[in-house]
Amino acid sequence: MSVLTLIENWEGDFKKTSYETLSYARNVTNQLNTDLIVLTLGSTQPKQLIEYGADKVINISNLKFETTTNKVISDLCVEIIQEYEINTTIIANTNVGKSISPLITVKLKDTGLITNAIALPEKTAPLTVKCKAFSSKAYVKYESNYNSNIINILPNSIGNINKTPGKGEIINIEKSFEDSIQILDRKKSNEKISLSDAEIVVSAGRGLKAPENWEMIEELAELLGAATACSKPVSDMGWRPHSEHVGQTGLVVNPELYIAIGISGAIQHLAGVNGSKNIVVINIDADAPFFKGANYGIIGDAFVIIPKLIEAIKNHKN
Repeated sequence: MSVLTLIENWEGDFKKTSYETLSYARNVTNQLNTDLIVLTLGSTQPKQLIEYGADKVINISNLKFETTTNKVISDLCVEIIQEYEINTTIIANTNVGKSISPLITVKLKDTGLITNAIALPEKTAPLTVKCKAFSSKAYVKYESNYNSNIINILPNSIGNINKTPGKGEIINIEKSFEDSIQILDRKKSNEKISLSDAEIVVSAGRGLKAPENWEMIEELAELLGAATACSKPVSDMGWRPHSEHVGQTGLVVNPELYIAIGISGAIQHLAGVNGSKNIVVINIDADAPFFKGANYGIIGDAFVIIPKLIEAIKNHKN
């Protein structure tokens, strides 16, 4: 019985989330004293996966993540799980991971699904894993008595990424699947840092007053090496792309530092960001709810504070 992990890539290259998932899977593999099989699609650098613990890399060379539907990816996972008699599957809690994990669970039957994991299993018999629950407002320990299980891990919540070389077998194969849906193309919204991978996120809301005022947000993010994000009203108004919307109905993020500028802190927004290690809130309204959930707060006008903050960072760098 081996461990399987699905490793995503973009245009053949792996991201931080990929290595985090692989490192977690390697540790679970060590707990179970078995082998780690890695499944990926269209990778140009499968050898990198060996450096982080893969004993066997199965690379579907004729498919790409960007143009493969979730149904096909889930079918691939099911096929590998059955062929190699996998009993534990590790998948990142990304948009793809959240979509395919329930599909795999249903197709396999008699399989447990544990979501939002933030730690390695405390026990393997029965499988017991600490997870976040209730929109990250609580912790829960899930226990599964199934012989086969899928664990979804939250990006940026597991800890260090360790290099532990695996045995290193690479298998390049081709697969074909019929699907009623065809993805013609998928493009990045921008070339900046991915929100899922970001250690620092600079986010803004309606307090910025107009979309053209995001220039200072982008400048601050660039200086900090951060990703940019926004609240739901901002994306709904078309000021920023929906891919930047963080919150309960958007993307859930767990960065080391989350800077919220001109965001009141509605409960739906907090649900998507309260896993952040440190939260800094900048708001002109001293009664903004966000201050209650912040590690640090600055009461004041963002149009005064942000330019001064940018200037201070530039001086520090110089």
